[in-house]
Amino acid sequence: MREVWLEIGFGGGEHLLAQAVAQPEVGLIGVEPFLGGVARLLAEAGARGLHNVRVLVDDARLLLAALPDGSIGRLFVLFPDPWPKLRHHKRRIVNPATVAAMARVLVPGGELRLATDDPDYAAAMEHALGAEPRLTFSRLPQRPGDWPGTRYEAKALAAGRTPVWLRAERRP
Repeated sequence: MREVWLEIGFGGGEHLLAQAVAQPEVGLIGVEPFLGGVARLLAEAGARGLHNVRVLVDDARLLLAALPDGSIGRLFVLFPDPWPKLRHHKRRIVNPATVAAMARVLVPGGELRLATDDPDYAAAMEHALGAEPRLTFSRLPQRPGDWPGTRYEAKALAAGRTPVWLRAERRP
């Protein structure tokens, strides 16, 4: 494998599968705690004969803690649960502590891609990214062409919500 990419919370696996097909030389690790999405992803990866996909059914923070520094080329967190109630914000996967862990595991020049349709979560993501000195980030005007859509994006658009696309790069 040329490099390894990580998707945290892959849901039904649409994005991860599209990346695995488009980038057969890249190893993809997907982390998802819910068995329904894991089963869908594994069934589809098997049906397509994809050999570059691995899955962890657990909390992504455990994997982030176990990965060596500079081991991930690209990391995706797309439309994570926004946990909108203030008392639940501690459950959000994108926060200053996890962004620091993500920055640590990214290779220099590696990319972190985030998306949400929740304006409050978008602001919290931008705050966490801005507080991490190893990253530079920008808000994108639209989803880039090499960034496959997800069913969560489609649901957001159908409901009239506007997705926010964030891209961060690990400083050298």
